[in-house]
Amino acid sequence: MSGKVIERFPAGGAIGVDDLVAALRAAPAGGPLTVGDDRVVEFLVAFARRLLRPAVARRYPELASLGFFLRRGEIAKTLDRVGDEPGQLRFPRGLVFHVPPANVDTIFVYSWALSALAGNANVVRISSRSAGAADAVLDALNDTLADADEAVRQSQRLVTYGRDDAVTAALSAAADLRVIWGGDRSVTEIRRHPLAPHARDLTFPDRSSFTVISVAGWLAADERDRDAAALGFYNDSYWFDQAACASPRTVYWVGDAAAAETARADLMARLRAVLDAKRPEIDAAMAVEKRVATYGLAIEGAATAIHFDGNDLATVDLAEPGGIPRRWLGVGTFPQARVDTLADLAPVVVRRDQTVTHFGFSADDLVAFARTLGGRGVDRIVPVGDALNFAATWDGYDLMREFTRITTVTTR
Repeated sequence: MSGKVIERFPAGGAIGVDDLVAALRAAPAGGPLTVGDDRVVEFLVAFARRLLRPAVARRYPELASLGFFLRRGEIAKTLDRVGDEPGQLRFPRGLVFHVPPANVDTIFVYSWALSALAGNANVVRISSRSAGAADAVLDALNDTLADADEAVRQSQRLVTYGRDDAVTAALSAAADLRVIWGGDRSVTEIRRHPLAPHARDLTFPDRSSFTVISVAGWLAADERDRDAAALGFYNDSYWFDQAACASPRTVYWVGDAAAAETARADLMARLRAVLDAKRPEIDAAMAVEKRVATYGLAIEGAATAIHFDGNDLATVDLAEPGGIPRRWLGVGTFPQARVDTLADLAPVVVRRDQTVTHFGFSADDLVAFARTLGGRGVDRIVPVGDALNFAATWDGYDLMREFTRITTVTTR
C-alpha cells in the first residue's frame, strides 16, 4: 500500500499521504490552534482521566505516570514556561512529524501531547509492532475524541505504515519540525529524507543511564526508605525491559569498599523480594541473550565476576569503573562498580549518558557533581524511582520552547 497510511487516531482506514498532509494543513474549525489552546487542554485532561482509571493503571502502570503528567495542574505548570514575554509573542511551529521508538511504546504520547499543547498540527508514526500499552493509549484517545472539539480531530493524527520511503519523505518534506526518537540508526535513516529549508530536526539518539548510591547514605536509611528505593529501582529498570534510554544499566556504589559490599547485598535482597512479588516475564530467549551478553563482558576482560539469581536478575562486577557497558545487556542485568567519590565518575561520563538516578546524596553533592561534569554528559539527575518520569525538559531540550516559535515586536 505504497504512499498510504492507516489512521489509528482518529480511527479510520487507509488514506493517501498527500491527502493526509492536506487535511493537516487546513485550518481547523473554530480557527487555528494557539499555544495552550483550550480545545487541546480539555481533550488532554479528559484523556488523562481515562488513563488514570484503576483498570487501566493496574494493567499498565506506566500509563498512570502519563495520566499524572497530563493532569490540568501539570499542564498549567508546563504552559507557564512559555508565556508571552515583553516584546515577544510565542506561536506554534506548524506541522510536526514524530517518529517514536518501537521499544518504548508510550513515549510518543509525551512528545505528541506537548506539541499539541503548543498548538501544532501533528502526525505521529506508530510502529506496527506496538501493542499492549500503546493499544490502550489509542483506545483511550479514540474514546476521548467523542466529546472533543472538532479541531482536535482535524489537527492530530496517529498513523501506521510499513517501511515506505515515499511516505516518510512526503511527511518529512511537509513538516516544519521533525522529531526522531529511537537510536542512532533511526536518526541516520530518517535524516536521509530532506526537510524544507526552514524546518529542522529534534533528535533523541542512543542514550545510556546509570545509578549512583551513597554507601553511607544507604546504610543510614531506615527500612522503609530502602524498601521504597528497591521498588523504585525495579520500576526504573524493568518497565520497558530496561531498554528505555533513562533506565539504569550500571550501578555505582560511592564510599567505603567493605561497607559497599554490605549495602549492595542489602539492595539486591530487597530487589529480589520485589521481583518475587511482581514476577516480571522473562522469556527463554531473553534469558539466553543475557548470558551471552554477560559472558561476553568476561571474555573481553570487562567483568571479574557474574552472578545469576534466576532469569530475572543478573549482576556483573566490573573490572574497573570506566568499563561501563553502555549497550543493552537484557532486562534485569546490572553491572556494578565502586568509587570513592562522585567526582571519580567524571572521567567516565560521556555525551551519550543521559540520566543519573541517585540515593543517599545531599543536594550539594549532586550539584557539585553536575558542575564537575560541566555539561559534557548527563542531562538529568533524579532520585531512584523517577528515571522514567517524563518531563517537559528532556535530553537537555526545553520541549515546549522547541515546539514553538517566537515573533518579536519592537516599538520606537
